[in-house]
Amino acid sequence: MTINQVKTEDEKTVRAIVASIPALASYHGPIARLGGLTNKVYQLGDRVLRIAGAGTEEYINRAHEAEAARIAAEAGVSPSLLYVDSASGVMVTQLIANATTMTPASFKSRPYAAARAGEALKRLHQSGGIFPFRFELFAMIDEYLKVLSTKDVALPMGYHGVVRQAQNIRTVLAKNPAPLAPCHCDPLCENFIDTGDRMWIVDWEYSGMNDPMWDLGDLSVEGSFDEAQDHELLQAYFSGPPSPADHGRMVIYKAMCDLLWTLWGLIQLANKNPADDFSAYADGRFARCKALMAEPAFAAHVAAVEIA
Repeated sequence: MTINQVKTEDEKTVRAIVASIPALASYHGPIARLGGLTNKVYQLGDRVLRIAGAGTEEYINRAHEAEAARIAAEAGVSPSLLYVDSASGVMVTQLIANATTMTPASFKSRPYAAARAGEALKRLHQSGGIFPFRFELFAMIDEYLKVLSTKDVALPMGYHGVVRQAQNIRTVLAKNPAPLAPCHCDPLCENFIDTGDRMWIVDWEYSGMNDPMWDLGDLSVEGSFDEAQDHELLQAYFSGPPSPADHGRMVIYKAMCDLLWTLWGLIQLANKNPADDFSAYADGRFARCKALMAEPAFAAHVAAVEIA
């Protein structure tokens, strides 16, 4: 894991929170920052403390997150959940020892990392768990647009036009729905922790019952996977080649995740989140979405889902 020095003023805040948590109250050792885009994450010995970021209560249901984290831990996909306060978003989990927090570069450099991720996602999807939230793509787009209507941030030019183009995809997916499964729904590379033998998944803020191919398509986008990595991911997940319809749904969700996370980036920009250049993030997401939807092969993938 990437560890950063904790600022003195941050450490005082963290120490106060630690003292209030039964699972950590006796801890007086060093505190190290582990990262996080919207939240603050710290290592305390063999425990990991997550403090929710300001403004996240606008779009995160912490009670749903806590239940999903518990189910994922029981399925052996996520670290053990030791403490959670759904009101504040404070969470404590067990540290996965000798593990690497993944990045696009490490997914490319670590042998069979994409395969291990596919196996972890398969374990999650086939666990039989029932997450309390239904991750519904187009409803979330509508909800994020509603949040942004109260903010002083402009949508990328042409965004509503692409949403209208996506209505055909919405119709095709509704006509041929996949069985819902417990899904992570926000598979950033940094939400995967690799020991070299096994891949673990963390951060269940956006998790819900969803089409499993969302997780594979979104991970491919987040990791900038090439064709060989996509093949490795799919082969591991399906224990062989995917059907044209399953492959098609994965590619569709590559575009749709960028359409959704464009709005998420704009919400971070409006909330003045300093963790990244969220203006560039949103613009890059939207440009990639448009480019993929314009490729001739994209229409063929949509057709494969439609005739399934």
